[in-house]
Amino acid sequence: MYAKLETRTFLAMLVGVSLAFVWLMKPFFGPIFWAVAIALIFHPVQQLLVRKIGERPNVNALITLVTCMVIVVIPVLVLITSLIAEGVGVYQQIQDGEIRPGEYIDQVNKSFPAIQSFLAQFDINFAEIRDRAVNIFVGGSQFFAKQALGVGQNTFQFFLGLALMVYLAFFLLRDGTKLVELMIRALPLGDERERLLFAKFAEVTRATVKGNLLIAIIQGALGGLIFWILGISGALLWGVVMAIVSLLPAVGAALVWVPAAIYLAAVGDTIQAVILTIFGVVVIGLADNLLRPVLVGRDTKLPDYIVLLSTLGGIVMFGVNGFVMGPLVAALFMAFWGIFIREFGEETGRTEKVGPSHGHGDDGAG
Repeated sequence: MYAKLETRTFLAMLVGVSLAFVWLMKPFFGPIFWAVAIALIFHPVQQLLVRKIGERPNVNALITLVTCMVIVVIPVLVLITSLIAEGVGVYQQIQDGEIRPGEYIDQVNKSFPAIQSFLAQFDINFAEIRDRAVNIFVGGSQFFAKQALGVGQNTFQFFLGLALMVYLAFFLLRDGTKLVELMIRALPLGDERERLLFAKFAEVTRATVKGNLLIAIIQGALGGLIFWILGISGALLWGVVMAIVSLLPAVGAALVWVPAAIYLAAVGDTIQAVILTIFGVVVIGLADNLLRPVLVGRDTKLPDYIVLLSTLGGIVMFGVNGFVMGPLVAALFMAFWGIFIREFGEETGRTEKVGPSHGHGDDGAG
């Protein structure tokens, strides 16, 4: 009896200390998550180095981390710096009246009066839609400018998080395999099931980050490039916006380039509008369909409605990191239930098959 009490007390304290540790690490959630993602994505690079130069953990981890810095971290820092300047510039132009979204909408309405007539059939007031669209545009630009200025003002905090991410990534690259084995020994879920879950976690993380994020970056880059070629102001900013909305199925980058094409047609730039439309449909649109099966894989692809809901939910819960964390949590949720159905469903099926057969054998023996 006393031994059971000791065990229960120890387990309760273990859970309490573990929750306290998670709460303690909460401020560093972003750097920790991205360090884990880097370790998982660049693990194949480290394995290649092991085959080439042998088991030299520190050297292999350092070379892998430097590769990651050159390929990912430094370009992202350059992009963020340019984006801050671009976002602040666009917001300032709106404040100075150089950019007037309301006039753009009026110009579209003037060039295509059929739009207002079509909306009137459903008792939809075009003026209300116009005012709401202007408020969303101005509010969004203001929010973006505040976020951009926040990054600039909190430079120390930003680089502290970056340094922590790189520091953790080094140790995860070096000792990641040992840490996984330690967790498999510690968790009371069954070693085989735990290995399967860790493998699934790694697979889903690679697919979510490497696949979805890379596809979004490609679509955003293509969109920004065509905007720059056509001379549309704020090409870098709109490219980033297209990359963000590309993470959302059903809408995607078309949420940005379609209104731009309509406006170009409204002001008489028909050739530019046609070029943007063709490029958007053929190049930007097909990039998702062609690259996603290759980068993400069909086994880990979530239904579009799950991706949409989990991405929006992830943004609410985790902020910017939610673009990746939301679909990752959803994929892990489905993976856990898939394992549950496969294992316990098979056991139930075997029980149902064995039960009647066993009873029949008893009757025969009797």
